Amino acid sequence: MATIDRQTTTLALAHALSAAGRGLPVFPLSATKLPALRSPHHGEQPPVHCRGECGLPGHGVHDATTDPAAVRALFAAAPRATGYGIACGRAPHRLVGIDLDIDTAHGNDSVGALQQLALQHLFTIPPTVTVLTPSGGRHLWLTGPADTTVPNSAGRLAPGIDIRGNGGYLVGPGSVTTHGHYRLAPGTAHLTPAPCPRALLRLLTPPRREPTPSGHPGKETAPGRRGEGLIQFVLAAHEGQRNTRLFWAACRAYEHGFGDALADALTTAAIRTGLTEQEARSAIASAERLTRGRGD
Repeated sequence: MATIDRQTTTLALAHALSAAGRGLPVFPLSATKLPALRSPHHGEQPPVHCRGECGLPGHGVHDATTDPAAVRALFAAAPRATGYGIACGRAPHRLVGIDLDIDTAHGNDSVGALQQLALQHLFTIPPTVTVLTPSGGRHLWLTGPADTTVPNSAGRLAPGIDIRGNGGYLVGPGSVTTHGHYRLAPGTAHLTPAPCPRALLRLLTPPRREPTPSGHPGKETAPGRRGEGLIQFVLAAHEGQRNTRLFWAACRAYEHGFGDALADALTTAAIRTGLTEQEARSAIASAERLTRGRGD
């Protein structure tokens, strides 16, 4: 476990200010990689959809800023911050993060999967900023065009490949977590985020949902058989898989437009596997935030 002390917080602030100076919106993170500031709406009856309109800090990625004075104020309010998050999808860079996880225990080769996608769809990942994670994974920084919204996703492209787009964030290099340090890969510190290849961008932006037969665009469709399959997927979870399977299933449900309609059934299934209702609803809420990208 990394040592957490005042010097760690001071260094995190220094790294965050450096990133802000390059036009990257930042905010403080705790050693768990979660926002370091407690929400001012803690204890309110959910759902709470405030993105900072109340004027108070504590809205996670929505606090992100490039203003040095504001960055210092956020860190002053978060004395236990050990790192910083970089908001994706925001001007001027409109960062798109390709998060390649390493999971040797389950045989996931995310780097190989990305290479296979590149061969299949005829694109090349250009030299770009790369951040090495404590677990042995890596984050590739790319930029997206102003006219395209890249949503967040988890494992949709391939197992072990997560996408950080609008409303998501990346842990910045120089951050310290309970598992170790995030650092720039050798030879990439001088680079700027490269444009996302068009063919990859098409894979990251699924087709817009069609209006439902009722004629109400945006209204969620019924779960149907796909929803039943996701519930069975959750029910089949063994100890050590329950949160992961529930989160994955909830992400798929929200991506396909029936997350809210399936939330109660997913919660019930998760409780049957041994999770508490609070744990289940927390995982589902995280999936909703990730896939809906509430920050665009």
